[in-house]
Amino acid sequence: MEQFTRMYKALSEEMRLRIVMLLTHGELCVCELMSIFDESQSKVSRHLAYLKNSGMVQSRRVGTWMHYSLREPLGSAMNAQLIFMKQQFTEFPVFREDVKKLDDIKKLNICG
Repeated sequence: MEQFTRMYKALSEEMRLRIVMLLTHGELCVCELMSIFDESQSKVSRHLAYLKNSGMVQSRRVGTWMHYSLREPLGSAMNAQLIFMKQQFTEFPVFREDVKKLDDIKKLNICG
């Protein structure tokens, strides 16, 4: 039960929810998230740290870049929740725009 409480608390902030939904598409670098949200490195990193402390997100360093992904294994119940949310949120323009920006940024390979 505590795991669900931490997850929903972490997802109660819009930017963190949007980050997690983007991470369902795969690993992302801080610089990619900065570009998608047009936010500072410190703001994006603060939200990623919160998600990491909640147990939902893991990180790894690649050279000078930090890459983030959903924690593996996240657990079947939590995975089911994320799948459900991802399906429902495709109806919201902000999430569709985030995915479009992600696709555009991936083509540019901005993290080298």
